[in-house]
Amino acid sequence: MPLTSTVETLSRPPQHAGMLADVALGARPDFAMPPKKTARFPRAARLLRHADFERVYKQGRRHFSASITVFYWPRPQAESRASGLRIGFTVGRALGGAVQRNRMKRRLREAVRMSRPVAGIAADVVINPKKSMLTTDFAALQNEVSRAFAIIEQKLSGKQQP
Repeated sequence: MPLTSTVETLSRPPQHAGMLADVALGARPDFAMPPKKTARFPRAARLLRHADFERVYKQGRRHFSASITVFYWPRPQAESRASGLRIGFTVGRALGGAVQRNRMKRRLREAVRMSRPVAGIAADVVINPKKSMLTTDFAALQNEVSRAFAIIEQKLSGKQQP
């Protein structure tokens, strides 16, 4: 090793010393990303149990659109711990590999997050994409999801107000 490189490394303070001092003082380093606001669904708004999915499939109704099929089932008042829709997604293996299936779920989650109705009707909803969803524009997908929610709300509110 040449002598000049040894002198340079000994005279230069270590880079991490400044960052450790900043962290101790509570300052963020310049390269740190700002904290990201998470816009997630609360756990109460998600359909999580297998039994709930099965109930929606077997007892619920269906709504078809160009790139998704929506299954929905009104929860009885006694079972309604949380008001509003509980939403779940299923993407079968026939629709593609893991990368395509996860992409479909991410797109659906974002479309639902952006067009989710306010807490009104207590119902469970399962959304199944079709293969055509991979090529559908996101604005069209978001429109389909919001239309499906409007139809569900219309049909279930008419049924619950006799």
